[in-house]
Amino acid sequence: QVQLVESGGGLVQAGGSLRLSCAASGRTSSSYRMGWFRQAPGKEREFVAATRWSGGSTLYADSVKGRFTISRDNAKNTVYLQMNSLKPEDTAVYYCAAGRGSYSTGYDYWGQGTQVTVSS
Repeated sequence: QVQLVESGGGLVQAGGSLRLSCAASGRTSSSYRMGWFRQAPGKEREFVAATRWSGGSTLYADSVKGRFTISRDNAKNTVYLQMNSLKPEDTAVYYCAAGRGSYSTGYDYWGQGTQVTVSS
């Protein structure tokens, strides 16, 4: 069992920045993939970024490459999503996830979601 608690969402102007945090507790594993997803109103949930506790390559959706950075602090069991140059299109509920499978579908645990709103 893994518990994920997200924080850091809020309202920002276009071009601004936010840093989302996801604190993990419980039976975490170094083999877990950690991911960020988002869901905008009226749209399906989409993949944003992923990494692993143990390191390795990071993955990003094309829509956020060059603007978002996923990182982790293993000592704090926390994964971050630094979001720069935010656009109104980034407005969504952002979810943290953990799992052992593929970067896109292999997640077993999910956070509660945190709202990110980007104004024009």
